[in-house]
Amino acid sequence: MTTDVKMMTPKIITMGCRLNAYESEVMAGHARDAGLRDAVIINTCAVTNEAVRQGRQTIRRAVRENPGAKIIVTGCAAQIDPKAYADMDGVSHVLGNAEKMEAQSFALKSKTNAKINVTDIMKARIADKSRAGGLIERARAIVQIQNGCDHRCTFCIIPFGRGNSRSVPAEEVVRRIAALVRQGFNEVVLTGVDISSWGEDLPGKPLLGNLVARILKSVPALPRLRLSSIDSAEVDDELFTLFATEARLTPYLHLSLQHGDNMILKRMKRRHAREDAISLCKRLRRVRPDMSFGADIIAGFPTETQEMFENSISLVEACGLAWLHVFPYSARQGTPAAKMPQVNGAVIKDRAKHLREVGAKTRAAFLKSRAFGYDLALIEKGNLARLADFSPVNLPTHNIAPNSMIGQLRPVRITGYGAGELMGELV
Repeated sequence: MTTDVKMMTPKIITMGCRLNAYESEVMAGHARDAGLRDAVIINTCAVTNEAVRQGRQTIRRAVRENPGAKIIVTGCAAQIDPKAYADMDGVSHVLGNAEKMEAQSFALKSKTNAKINVTDIMKARIADKSRAGGLIERARAIVQIQNGCDHRCTFCIIPFGRGNSRSVPAEEVVRRIAALVRQGFNEVVLTGVDISSWGEDLPGKPLLGNLVARILKSVPALPRLRLSSIDSAEVDDELFTLFATEARLTPYLHLSLQHGDNMILKRMKRRHAREDAISLCKRLRRVRPDMSFGADIIAGFPTETQEMFENSISLVEACGLAWLHVFPYSARQGTPAAKMPQVNGAVIKDRAKHLREVGAKTRAAFLKSRAFGYDLALIEKGNLARLADFSPVNLPTHNIAPNSMIGQLRPVRITGYGAGELMGELV
């Protein structure tokens, strides 16, 4: 939500992940209810130093462009270093990641309100039930099932901004999804910081596959259920079987792979080997031929040699990763990886470019395999629809869907493919 404060409603500026986007939606409601009509809320990201730099730049711009407005800073960067943001000119309040989800945090009219309202996120043990709610996009709904992370990858600062893993109970997730389906949503995306760890803190320690099975069984009217980024080491047997047997579970996984070299994976403190990732992709494609995969890959991690980098290239090709997110390594202060021998910045930039070029080739090959024929697509906006396997379909000008179709599942004829997308038309 980026409505201007001049329209007498809070302005939310969201940086970073889909989870932040969901939480911004919750904050917008809290701010409106609290009467913060002139507030600007910046929901920061801390995943890289560049993300932190952009966040601070955004705050300074918000102060300049909204004179007299309350400038409220929150998100992972604010959680990790609240004083740094409280000391910035023009910032009115700093809220922690737990506090931003609580309505009372937005009662800022009293002069006695502390400028910094940030508690120790590592002490959080229970996922607030409100977090089972959906972020409602125009085309689909996003439901948070989990927050935090128990793992300590050497490059990642996020656990210190999000705390340890906390799961939303299955019955709360099912309840919210059923309500969203009644509202007319045809696709729901399950999201969190590390959704693979869902259930580890719940009685009986159920696995993610158990939750997905409960959703599909309890909400039979849900046409599409999609998973957000998942750890390839945590695809349990029940979840694997559901991909093989349940058409409503979309044939797409975005895998948190990070690298293709086993030594680098160990230095990252990842829990899988390259062979595990390749095996998973092959096994899933064997039981679900229309399966597609995306992945996060870091270029230029400390100590990465050219040979190690080539292993990432070969992983992209071996797994057929059609939807690649390439991250040039950026040392994050406070992480173990920042103390390791660093790769030259120019080398990192070149390797990231090469990875993107390889990713473009695997994407083109995948799209070519999907071209022509008929399928069912979710209308995202007038000229864009998306297949269950995540492939975008560009609709021609004469065939653009009206706004009333946004969020509907419509048959499409695939007529070809272009740069990063399929071409098609409504049937």
